[in-house]
Amino acid sequence: MYLNSYHYHHCYIPIHHNSWVNSWNPHNFNCNNYRNSAYYQLDQNYGNYYGINRLKDYGSKPFVININEATKQNNTFRTALWTGEHLQLTLMSINAGEDIGLEIHPNVDQFLRVEEGQGLVQMGKRRDRIDFQRRVYDDYAILIPAGTWHNLINTGNTPLKLYSIYAPPQHPFGTVHESKADAIAAEKSQGF
Repeated sequence: MYLNSYHYHHCYIPIHHNSWVNSWNPHNFNCNNYRNSAYYQLDQNYGNYYGINRLKDYGSKPFVININEATKQNNTFRTALWTGEHLQLTLMSINAGEDIGLEIHPNVDQFLRVEEGQGLVQMGKRRDRIDFQRRVYDDYAILIPAGTWHNLINTGNTPLKLYSIYAPPQHPFGTVHESKADAIAAEKSQGF
C-alpha cells in the first residue's frame, strides 16, 4: 500500500513515543503535536532513532545513538560526540588519499572502528620503526595501546568514516575539527 517509509514516518517520529494509531497510521498523525511535545525536545537533546542527529558533544550525560548512522553522517575530520571523565567518543571522516597523521598518545588507549571505506593502519613502538601494518575495511576494529605510534591512511576513493574511543579523553570537550589542517593547528596550540 505504501511505497516508501516516508509515508509511515513523514515526520521521523520514534514509534515508542506514540500509540500504534498515531505513529503508524499517517492519516491520524499530527506532526505539529509531536514538535510541540516533550518527546520532541528529548529527541533534539539526545538524538533520535532515524539518524537525524545533531553532531555535537553531549558531555557526560547518558546518551544513546545509532553509531553507524552518526559516523556516516559526519563530514568533519573530527567531532567529539561524547566526552566523559574517563572516556571520549569522536567521529572522523578522512578524505581519499589523506591520513590521520603519525601520532602517539603516551597515556591513552584508543579503539577505532571503520564504518565505511578502506584504509591501511600502521603501528610501531618507535616513530622510525613502524613494523605493524594491516588493511582495514567496513566493520574492522583497531586497538591501539597507549604509547604506540600509529597512523591510518585512507586508501580508497571515498571518505573513510570511523569512530574513535579514547580512554581517558584526548581532546577538549566540544572539539570539532572541520579539516586535518584545523586539527593540526588546534593540537599545536594545545601543546600536543
